[in-house]
Amino acid sequence: MKLKQFNFKKVRSTNQTSIRVINNSNCKFGLIVSETQSNGRGQYGRKWISYKGNIFMSIFYKLNKINLSLSSLTKKNCLLVKRVISKYCKKNITFKPPNDLLINKKKICGILQEKIEKSDEKYLIVGIGINLIKSPNLSNYSTTNLFSVINKKINKKKIEKELKISFEKFLSKYYKII
Repeated sequence: MKLKQFNFKKVRSTNQTSIRVINNSNCKFGLIVSETQSNGRGQYGRKWISYKGNIFMSIFYKLNKINLSLSSLTKKNCLLVKRVISKYCKKNITFKPPNDLLINKKKICGILQEKIEKSDEKYLIVGIGINLIKSPNLSNYSTTNLFSVINKKINKKKIEKELKISFEKFLSKYYKII
């Protein structure tokens, strides 16, 4: 199954853009990718600091054929992202519930999931922010970025494509014909 990809230079939030696409189109499975976002969101209403060059994307899909709990989906989505990052970084990547990925106890990736309904159909939006080249300096939370961990520049488009393929393979198990 294929995710329909929407590319943007700048959005307020990739999750918010996903909601708009779901509500204003017939697209059931999609990927929103943006170079920057001005109002990225994190867990518990926190702001996601969005530096240009990092990854900002949201994947959305219908939930009607997926018989997994939201917590199981959260773990699965984190595992899919972790596997892609692991291709570039051989260091141990840990999962900090509910949705953070850490390297050396420092946050490298946040995943924000939102469930919405449209005309009795349920959708899951999986927002993914990866600190690829720059990480915020937060007083209460240690962060890192992939460039500083491996000391090598990574092709952003390549990681975005690998994430897309990873989610498409996962969703294909549930949606055979779309």
